Amino acid sequence: MYIFMYWYTFIYLKVQYINREYIGGTMWGNLNLKFSKYPARMTVAQKMFELGLRIADDGKIYCGDLKISDSALAAAANVDRRVIKSTVDVIIADDELYEIFSNIIPAGTLIKNIAKNLDLGVIEIEAGEKSDGVLANVAWIMSKHNISIRQAYAGDIQLKTNPVLTIITEDPIPGELLSEFIKVEGVLKVSIL
Repeated sequence: MYIFMYWYTFIYLKVQYINREYIGGTMWGNLNLKFSKYPARMTVAQKMFELGLRIADDGKIYCGDLKISDSALAAAANVDRRVIKSTVDVIIADDELYEIFSNIIPAGTLIKNIAKNLDLGVIEIEAGEKSDGVLANVAWIMSKHNISIRQAYAGDIQLKTNPVLTIITEDPIPGELLSEFIKVEGVLKVSIL
């Protein structure tokens, strides 16, 4: 099972509350069906998922315990403010969607952009469609070289054609490991930042 991670936000779904058919590509297929007549609503749902935003019992949108205004989310999703309200209404009215969007949790601060200030290493690995096992294989290589992983996050293959796996390490990564990482099946490109 994948842990859905996208760009700057880890999103952990409370799996005990979610029908397992939604894990993987099926979830996005179901969302596309439910929002097919309203692409702007799909854009809002994707942005909420990307940013780790949930819908609470009061019908409002939150990031953790911080309430997000409709206008702020509308600006981020590049849609009219009224689309936010209609998207929330659709999600609340659909038990399956509500189970998903009421249980999204942002994982907290990711330190990619400040890693150099903290003397940490950063590696970005772009993976193709056959990216199963990339994280496990990369972690194994790092373990073999006694490199400790501080954080790892990856783009969702359902949202991006070639997702990027970003790993923050306790120490900078030696350049000579590039050749080992590029040999991992599914890896298209490796960058040490």
